[in-house]
Amino acid sequence: MTGSAALVLGLDIGGTSTRALIAGIDGVHVATGRGPGANITSHSPDAALKAISSALGEAVAAVDDPARIQRAVVGTAGDPHLRRPAVAAAFRQMWSDAGLSCKYDIVSDAMVAFVAGTPEPDGTLLIAGTGALATTFRGRRRVLTADGHGWLLGDLGSGFWLGREAVRSTLAALERHELPGPLGRAVLHARLWPDDDATTVHERLTDIVHQEAALTTRDRSEGLVGLVEHLIGAVHDRPPVALAELAPLVSSAAGADPEADRIVAEAAHHLLNAVSAVRASGESTPVVLTGSLLTTDTPVRHLVEPQLAASWPDAPITSAVNGAAGAAWLAAASLVGPDTPQAAELHTRIIASTSG
Repeated sequence: MTGSAALVLGLDIGGTSTRALIAGIDGVHVATGRGPGANITSHSPDAALKAISSALGEAVAAVDDPARIQRAVVGTAGDPHLRRPAVAAAFRQMWSDAGLSCKYDIVSDAMVAFVAGTPEPDGTLLIAGTGALATTFRGRRRVLTADGHGWLLGDLGSGFWLGREAVRSTLAALERHELPGPLGRAVLHARLWPDDDATTVHERLTDIVHQEAALTTRDRSEGLVGLVEHLIGAVHDRPPVALAELAPLVSSAAGADPEADRIVAEAAHHLLNAVSAVRASGESTPVVLTGSLLTTDTPVRHLVEPQLAASWPDAPITSAVNGAAGAAWLAAASLVGPDTPQAAELHTRIIASTSG
């Protein structure tokens, strides 16, 4: 794009993908970029910076003069990690290598998601994507947060959590010497036999179960016990965050497999408990939903959204699908004043132009 008008840049660094958005101070989208997940909590710094550079470079390449970009906001999960001296220095170098010289503010991914869903300064955000948390904002400052502790310590009800529970359920069935249901078969299909079709997977498992009683102790590695070992090995051979890839299997099996229904119900319970921990009863400020489990047609959303509406009937419930747009709005609002009529108009333009 050619021209001389001032621009702003929003960057949203997530566990699954990284997005960049450049917009004019009139709210018109100018360029976008996208790269792999780059959350430094779950990725190595080198891999994260490479992914960020990819998204940033794609967006900046569409601008004739990067000096036109006057302000930027970077939203990232695990934002303190991006402030560690070594990582911060590498990030500054990457920023400079992209041709950027403007000031940038680093905020949490929760912040950019919240403002992508509402221009209001107060409200509650519920995230359920790769990770999960609920947090309440006052004056766009986080005052109470539940969870968001990462895959090792929390993120209950998240995509990672769903994937892990799917594997645990599958292992439990195999250890009981039972034929896994639709969810378990889908997990084994995905992790052990990805080249087979579903019918072949079912026939293979049925044969193993029927033969199990005839196996000697020496042959047990060929039966269900062997499948347990192979599945554990296949999961541990990949990065922990890869368990989130199995979350869609739970959604697909819901309604056809009691185990999937149980996992979905527990996920919704965890997410609703997190909101209740940070939000007072009777509150009427907005509730913003974000993350793939809550912004797409999933059984988790079907359970969570009606319960939120029942618990807080006076609160508008909105969705945020592009944190980069929220980050770009924060950058633009810092130039015009975040609570001015101009900022409210900018929010409508920047967010309304987002396709997701």
